[in-house]
Amino acid sequence: MDPIVQTLPPFSKLSPSVVSFLNEKLRARENLIGAPNLVSELQNQCGDLDQNLVDLNRILGASLVAYASFSDQFHSLYEDINARLIGLGSSTSAKADGEGGEEKERTEQILGEELPALAKEVARVEMVRMYAGTALKLDSMIGDIEDAVSSTMRRNLKQKTTQDSEDTRMRAIKTLKLTEDILTSVTKSHPQWARLVSAVDHRVDRALAILRPQAIADHRALLTSLGWPPPLSALMSSAPNTTKANPLFTMQGDLKDQYCENFFALCSLQELQRRRKSRQLEGYSREVALHQPLWVIEELVNPISLASQRHFSKWVDKPEFIFALVYKITRDYVDSMDELLQPLVDEAMLSGYSCREEWISAMVSSLSTYLAKEIFPKYVAQLDEESTTDTQPQARISWLHLIDLMISFDKQIKSLLEHSGILLSFQEDGNTQQISSLSVFCDRPDWLELWAEIELSDILDKLKSESNNERNWTVKVQGASLSSTTDDYKAPAICRAFLQRVSSVIDRCRSLPKISLRSRFLRLAGAPILHKLLDCLFLRCQEAEGLTALTDDDALIKVATSINASRHSEYVLKEWCEDVFFLELGSIKSDDQLEISARENEGSEGKIEDLESSIFDMEIGKFETFRTEWVDKISVVILRGFDALCRDYMKNKKQWQEKSEEGLTVSKSLVSALDYLQGKVSVLEVNLNGIDFVGLWRSLAAGIDRLFFNGILISNAKFYDGGVERFESDLEVLFGVFRAWCLRPEGFFPKATEGLKLLKMAEMQLQNGLAGGEKWLKENGIRHFSANEADRIMKSRVFLS
Repeated sequence: MDPIVQTLPPFSKLSPSVVSFLNEKLRARENLIGAPNLVSELQNQCGDLDQNLVDLNRILGASLVAYASFSDQFHSLYEDINARLIGLGSSTSAKADGEGGEEKERTEQILGEELPALAKEVARVEMVRMYAGTALKLDSMIGDIEDAVSSTMRRNLKQKTTQDSEDTRMRAIKTLKLTEDILTSVTKSHPQWARLVSAVDHRVDRALAILRPQAIADHRALLTSLGWPPPLSALMSSAPNTTKANPLFTMQGDLKDQYCENFFALCSLQELQRRRKSRQLEGYSREVALHQPLWVIEELVNPISLASQRHFSKWVDKPEFIFALVYKITRDYVDSMDELLQPLVDEAMLSGYSCREEWISAMVSSLSTYLAKEIFPKYVAQLDEESTTDTQPQARISWLHLIDLMISFDKQIKSLLEHSGILLSFQEDGNTQQISSLSVFCDRPDWLELWAEIELSDILDKLKSESNNERNWTVKVQGASLSSTTDDYKAPAICRAFLQRVSSVIDRCRSLPKISLRSRFLRLAGAPILHKLLDCLFLRCQEAEGLTALTDDDALIKVATSINASRHSEYVLKEWCEDVFFLELGSIKSDDQLEISARENEGSEGKIEDLESSIFDMEIGKFETFRTEWVDKISVVILRGFDALCRDYMKNKKQWQEKSEEGLTVSKSLVSALDYLQGKVSVLEVNLNGIDFVGLWRSLAAGIDRLFFNGILISNAKFYDGGVERFESDLEVLFGVFRAWCLRPEGFFPKATEGLKLLKMAEMQLQNGLAGGEKWLKENGIRHFSANEADRIMKSRVFLS
């Protein structure tokens, strides 16, 4: 008997989906040859669906059993509660009917003990019910997620990526988000359910461990089908129009829809991951969780970075080509990130992310990684070989050239960001290292120290020849100044040369992405330049002192020039340190000093004002100390010379008992001393800066005042009327020397002036003064010496009756 041949039902009874399927699979007669394979495939799919149905039935049965068990427990608990409430009602009725004291006591016991216990039990039951409901809901949702993950995994194993697979993934992500909402709510309202949250997190982590790699793998496959990355020949073309070379602009139709859906799914997964980490790290530092690189941008950057590195390996000795290529790629594709991908990121509710910013950051990070792994180790190896070969200059030049390229590249990147208005967000968040190729120094402080050493050595080599040129010590600073002051400190040109080098180090350190790195670099490469300047100034002053003991005018000029350089440097540094940039750098050291001070002075009062407020405070203090010491030395030298020339004048005590010669306004023995004083001070007036010159002549005035007081007024000399007139005349000439620099020079000779005032008093006044003591001295304006000293001066006055 012939087997019954099964035929297809009439066309009108077939569903549209079946008709579409047959039209797709059986378009021509040749397709009938593969009909057995098609049947086998359909049977396998039916088998998978049947197995899924069995699994679902099993899960449903287990859930119903668990629910029935919980229901029985609830039923017994509610019966117990009902019985207790009935008992409570009967007790209350007995109390209303006025029954005996035993019933009253029983009622009080119920109201005071059993009722609160019953309320607690009711609350516990309600909590159990809520816990069970939440657990069942979460279990059901996790089951759906696991089923969706299993389904997508089976399809991937069979290498069949269809629209159904993408839909299943999106449903899983949506369910994951709902699960995260419940977990967030449970964490806030029921923190004691930590074990339930932990168990759910564990199962979600297992699902995400499968779902994320699948989504990334699908995304990479789509990028490959799109033609990403584009060929480097197109990237390195100088043609301004890169639209044709950008696959993101040229994708169309179903491929574009698939890419957008997959892109959206990956962004949604990252948003979910960020929410989970934020919840899990509640109460801890959450910066890492709240902002991670955008996964979809990383998948765009990684293949193009790998393709570029094959060319980078050929350009180790020509790093400018590396930076040029990376910048061109970054610039050419940055606009497509805003136009095509940013709307998808916004739709995924991935807040705080800019595709333009992430693209630039990822490209810079890939460059920094390559520099750290390939370029810098080779440059360091070249430097290590310098001790045995003669390649030292070339290796150091190559290193500095690389740093120049990195700084220039970072400026181009910042300019690219400024045009989009994003730079402020980086600065506010302190994430500048994400857009800086110099971030390689963040993890390698030894390379930073090596860079500072090379930079400092190069600068000092250049300054050595300038320091040895004597003309730079005689020519004053001219042209544009490094500070905004208009004061003329008469500083030599060498001072400007040193400060310009320090300024260049400051400009280079500004490019470093972290404050701690800038502070460290400036202390290693900038501060030693200032120390070198101080050493040069100190050496020149010592040479001048050693040759002539500062008695020669040329030696005084040499020391004055060094003081001017110190004053100018000190002022420029103080003006720089008023900027916020330097205050931030100084705060790094201030914090360390605060801890040290707290340990060393525990239990004692500390003064915050004593700590550094800027990075150059120590150097400013050294310049100030140097200046003060050498101004004092000049003052001492001039006073010593003045004292030597007026020694005969001081020893001649008989002159105060004689009348002054007619026609003479000053004692002959004092003339040479005054001439010496005026000559030295005039030289310094021309060659020393105005501020230090004022301090110098005031110091000289104070010294001469002490000299006259000790050598004349309290030297047991006897003053007759003629001697008082001679002393007054000498003082007037001395005041005339200083009147060129102040209007009332007598104010700077208080002891000599008040001593003369006592000597000019009448005999009766002096007798009253001897009896009046300090009170009389104050009443008569004598304030700069003691009562004993005043007595000695008054007793030295001789009146001829």
